[in-house]
Amino acid sequence: MNTLRLCALSLAAASAWPQTPPKTPAAPPKPTIKVDLASPFPAVPAPAPLPSPDAVVLTIGTEKITRAQWEGLVTALPEPVQQQASTPQGRRQLAEQLAELKAVAHEARRQKYDEDPKMKAILSIQGDQALASGFIRHKSESATVDEKTLREAYEAEKMQHRQVDARHILIRFKGSPIPTKPDQKDLTEEEALVKAQAIKKRLEANEDFAALAKAESDDSGSGAQGGELGMFGPGQMVKPFEEAAFNLTPGRVSEPVKSQFGYHVIQVKSQVTKTFEEVRPRIEAKKRPEITRKFAEEIRKGANITFDEKYFEKAQPSAPLPPPAPGAPPVPAPK
Repeated sequence: MNTLRLCALSLAAASAWPQTPPKTPAAPPKPTIKVDLASPFPAVPAPAPLPSPDAVVLTIGTEKITRAQWEGLVTALPEPVQQQASTPQGRRQLAEQLAELKAVAHEARRQKYDEDPKMKAILSIQGDQALASGFIRHKSESATVDEKTLREAYEAEKMQHRQVDARHILIRFKGSPIPTKPDQKDLTEEEALVKAQAIKKRLEANEDFAALAKAESDDSGSGAQGGELGMFGPGQMVKPFEEAAFNLTPGRVSEPVKSQFGYHVIQVKSQVTKTFEEVRPRIEAKKRPEITRKFAEEIRKGANITFDEKYFEKAQPSAPLPPPAPGAPPVPAPK
């Protein structure tokens, strides 16, 4: 086969080559770059125009794919693959992968492998899975949530939409994951509490919070910023700190709050609650899957599904796992 291929290539090359020795060609002229004197940069050639939507851009055997069909196929693929196809190189790479896939599939059909009983079952399940998944996704994306449901969800979760702008001074103690500063004494919990209480008194005496944070806080990151933590919402801070901050009147200084990092002296500068309109998109996104689940359940109930109870026994709850033997590692519970 290689010999035949080499012969074919040799014949093709011979037919394309002149029969008489050509004269030595003159040296090609040096390329020139046209420069717009009004601009300091060389002129950039315009990109090649795209083929028409009906133009064939890929052929695999007898199958022809137009530009419109190709672009429609790409939009149906996952987002990372779409990103890959957004550049000429990525588009070519994806086209080569698709061509190889289709070439093998064409050969499988030619050899009637798609008529194999097992393969027919697999193709049927995969086709139904793709259709059902796409249909449910389409319904989820187009689902609308009524105004009343959205507002009820907003009111029920209103505490989750709060944010505070706070600053703190941290006094670490032994065992804290915060490292000590050079030549700093490793305080006990009792010593750290006494120091934190003294700092609170200094702040209540109108000492400058930012200056005190820069000098005394063991949180080097926020300390360098005068103790500033910026705006944060629920779930962004350790629980003791969060509870104290969200229950603190703006402007007041907290009692020392203990966490695994040390004792915090906190001041909340302001507290805001996001409006309904600000959080509406997030609530809608959260509610859509619920609507989709109900939609799928309604389809299932209306499909008149029956089981042969003798053949398909009802699933029984899993039996509890036996206790591990002495000294053995614990067995994880089934998911």
